[in-house]
Amino acid sequence: MGGIFLSIMQGAEPFFLPGSTQGALLVHGFTGSPAEMRPLGEFLNKQGFTVFAPRLAGHGCSVEKFRKTGRNHWYASVEDGYYLLRTMCKTVNVVGLSMGGLLALKLVCEYPLDKVVAISTPVFLTDKRLPALPLYRLLRNTVPKRRRNYPAGSQYNVGYDCTPLSGVSEVLKLIKETKELMPQINIPALIIQSKTEHTVKPESADYI
Repeated sequence: MGGIFLSIMQGAEPFFLPGSTQGALLVHGFTGSPAEMRPLGEFLNKQGFTVFAPRLAGHGCSVEKFRKTGRNHWYASVEDGYYLLRTMCKTVNVVGLSMGGLLALKLVCEYPLDKVVAISTPVFLTDKRLPALPLYRLLRNTVPKRRRNYPAGSQYNVGYDCTPLSGVSEVLKLIKETKELMPQINIPALIIQSKTEHTVKPESADYI
């Protein structure tokens, strides 16, 4: 018998940490993986939360597979994670990092959640090349991504070394859609933003 096997990058796997009937859904960022949410997940689990960090579609495998996905596929991964936690938890909270914050804010507008945390969530981006994105996409499929060394260790920085431009277009569409939904949010929300963020303008947090 033949089969199709999805090759996942080492360390990019989703993770589940059982705890109480309080659930925490952790959503990683664009071109990243659940690994970047692992320290927060372990902390919340020690506080008693049942934690699940899904791997967004197309992430943590290959750029070629990533380019076949878009914002609706990524959001479906978050929805699946929500349904999993809802089956075993009385309350479900969601935490999103960067693009994951957009997906988290969108989720709370469409499903019953208890609290939401959005970390470095983009509304305004720093890259001055964005207006020329359609032209860039005619010339190339990807651009190199500057890798950063984080004090926490490389095991928490598992993702792609380049940025697929088709994905950037999808993020811009997701920003527009989520901005339109934001006025509907009526649950407790914590908005966290770094003042030295190199991708997201700090005024994004003020807008949210």
